Amino acid sequence: MTLSRLILGLLSLAPMTGYELKKHFDATVNHFWSADKAQIYRTLTTLVKDGLCIAETVQQDGLPSKQVHRITEHGRAALLEWLETDPAPDAERNAFLGRVFFAAQLDEKQLHKLFDRRREAALSYLASLQEQLDASRAASPGEALYFQLATLRNGIRHLKAELDWLQDIEKELV
Repeated sequence: MTLSRLILGLLSLAPMTGYELKKHFDATVNHFWSADKAQIYRTLTTLVKDGLCIAETVQQDGLPSKQVHRITEHGRAALLEWLETDPAPDAERNAFLGRVFFAAQLDEKQLHKLFDRRREAALSYLASLQEQLDASRAASPGEALYFQLATLRNGIRHLKAELDWLQDIEKELV
């Protein structure tokens, strides 16, 4: 359900092909919700079938035709309904925490390698998110960009908290 509503949200910004949607998805909401190309295309098919968006075939000169998806009024209503529902806490799916849960089976060298690699990945991703934030223009509260940047700042804070947590674990392992 969340993926379909995120896609409707992106389509509410502008009509897009599946390819454009995947690119936009990766450049905007990917820091808090990931989806691969197949998931996006499957969800688009369902959204069209349910009447929440329409697909229009657009002919291109010298190129294959493309399917441009547009949100419908029914889709806007579904998006608004989702936005207005009470936000219950989400159960996070985190493969790294799965590894940590069973990490007692690793020797000391393997443990340090696990945490070192995670810290490197977190630092790299943090730099990427910070770069996106730094490249963004300032936005006023209430403006769409303001809320989009708020999710980016949330991702940055979560990564900083994870880096602090990793540092604590590494100190305790010594």
